[in-house]
Amino acid sequence: MNDTERILQLRAELHEHNQRYYVQNAPVITDMEFDMMMKELQELEARHPEMADDNSPTQRVGSDISREFTQVEHRYPMLSLANTYNEQEVADFYNSVKKGLGGEEFEICCELKYDGLSISLTYEDGRLVRAVTRGDGVRGDDVTANVKTIRTIPLVLQNSSSSTPNSSLDFEIRGEILMPWRVFEKLNAEREAAGEPLFANPRNAASGTLKSQSSALVAARRLDAYLYYMLGDNLSSDGHYENLEVARRMGFKVSEAMRKVKTLEEIYGFIRYWDTERKNLPVATDGIVIKVNSLRQQRILGYTAKSPRWAIAYKFKAERERTRLREVTFQVGRTGQVTPVANMEPVQLAGTTVRRATLNNEDFIRSFNLHIGDYVYVEKGGEIIPKIVGVDEDSREAGAEPVRFITRCPECGAELVRPEGEAAHYCPNDSGCPPQIKGRIEHYISRKAMNIDSLGPETVDDYFRQGLIRNVADLYDIRVGQINGDGNREKSARKIVQSIAASVSVPFERVVFALGIRFVGETSARLLARHFKTMDALASASLEDLQQVEGVGEVIARSVITYFHNPENIAIIDRLRAYGVRMQLSEEQMTAHGDSLSGLSIVISGVFSHHSRDEYKAMIERNGGKNVGSISSKTSFILAGENMGPSKLQKAEKLGIKIMSEDEFLAAYGL
Repeated sequence: MNDTERILQLRAELHEHNQRYYVQNAPVITDMEFDMMMKELQELEARHPEMADDNSPTQRVGSDISREFTQVEHRYPMLSLANTYNEQEVADFYNSVKKGLGGEEFEICCELKYDGLSISLTYEDGRLVRAVTRGDGVRGDDVTANVKTIRTIPLVLQNSSSSTPNSSLDFEIRGEILMPWRVFEKLNAEREAAGEPLFANPRNAASGTLKSQSSALVAARRLDAYLYYMLGDNLSSDGHYENLEVARRMGFKVSEAMRKVKTLEEIYGFIRYWDTERKNLPVATDGIVIKVNSLRQQRILGYTAKSPRWAIAYKFKAERERTRLREVTFQVGRTGQVTPVANMEPVQLAGTTVRRATLNNEDFIRSFNLHIGDYVYVEKGGEIIPKIVGVDEDSREAGAEPVRFITRCPECGAELVRPEGEAAHYCPNDSGCPPQIKGRIEHYISRKAMNIDSLGPETVDDYFRQGLIRNVADLYDIRVGQINGDGNREKSARKIVQSIAASVSVPFERVVFALGIRFVGETSARLLARHFKTMDALASASLEDLQQVEGVGEVIARSVITYFHNPENIAIIDRLRAYGVRMQLSEEQMTAHGDSLSGLSIVISGVFSHHSRDEYKAMIERNGGKNVGSISSKTSFILAGENMGPSKLQKAEKLGIKIMSEDEFLAAYGL
């Protein structure tokens, strides 16, 4: 057998073994045998670049190359389903189908509604050629490179032929990209340890992962996929259920829970069974999809403007469980806000083990009249942080102690304050309270602030305990010899010191954000920086001066004044200035201001060739214009690039908003 024949043989065998392992869960070879075959194929492909194939099993590892997604129009629009929430609404749907079909008999296919990211896969001659997200239903992002890393999605179908075209293998199949619970929990644990924001739920995690510019990252996240609908001109059956059975034999992962029924009682039985049993599934679900099975009957029933008349989604109620409140602890955040946390006996909720729930503030605790030892009702509702929604007061033990909000900081002992008009309590000891100090440093090094990516919360905590850092300016005093341990960490130590030194080139707007001034977020920091232009001007601004900035109200203005009236903060800023951190806008930003767009509200949409979207936004702001995200009657015009969203185009036409190309824009305003 020559190399070419061996490459083709290995590809076919690896595709089959991949499907057996990830879809059928019935491997017939060991992991080591699989890895050896993969290694042999990689070596052969390296020797024969002329045999390159985007659908080879070796391509599933992904690439670190960043790719911008292009938008692709769907051949068949991807409409959303109408939602129902009770059995009466299901009955209304069933009766409307019966009426729409004029009394003709029909079957219903009941399926689980997976809670992930909708995807459309196009196959030609049995080979995956395109994967597109739902987008706005008319067009979506081409994420083919990322989808190819998902092991449960076949790249080449089992009964396809590489030599004989087969029109029955030309079709579109739709499904849901999911992140399994176990992967989700592991990912969030890693992000928490790294000080990164947690994903709210597996759906958000799957969406964020699939939209990553690195397919290697997508491969590492171990996404899954369930397929649930086939479209095409040469499908084997008129039955939706039957077509999915064919898809299953081709190698697609199709839910085993799918059932074909005829009566309302059978539909109710399916709903009631899975309302409980879904808790044992490895992936998130949020309801049941009910479809007319016959494709012919689907065409008869047709569509409304937004959804098909032949299908609905029954949504499960948010999961609620009863468990016991053991104790209430209090956490101190970066801004000094003190948050009460309920520590409970472990309970399974929405696929995860829940032990803690936020109690928000003192008013929230009082509203439930909480006592230690109470049995409480907890809901998750799809979010990562559960919440207490009720108390079983009938089960309260005699003599139970009411939950009382603390009066002193649990970290430094300072007496807490509750500002007038606010629900939260704060520790005022911002310069001596360890969580606040470390929180401000973690905020300072974060990606959207100074972007010192070689440091993380654990490292900050370690340096704090060693006494190396007590504020953000101390970072710039760190030397390699102080952090290289016994000499075996010199490489990483140098990387940290170099990364800290490089942060002095971060733009002034992000420096303002990095300071961690209470209530000053990324947007307000940019507005303040561009209005006052220098740190000195910002520091000396009066309350009236600050409120002149659009988007800055009294709360933000007073917080800025409070920050700059603290001598310790001024000392830190002076040290940062001495280390070379930028304390004013760049020369280009200082001199490139104009007023040609003064008073204009501009929406940016599409893909551009001359400048990036961010560059156009900066250009608009520098010349007195205002960037707005949505179209309204107050919109001056739309700066439109290629692939402008159809919904925006439709709304612009309806409101009579002018649409301007980038060439027209640049010429009209001399930019």
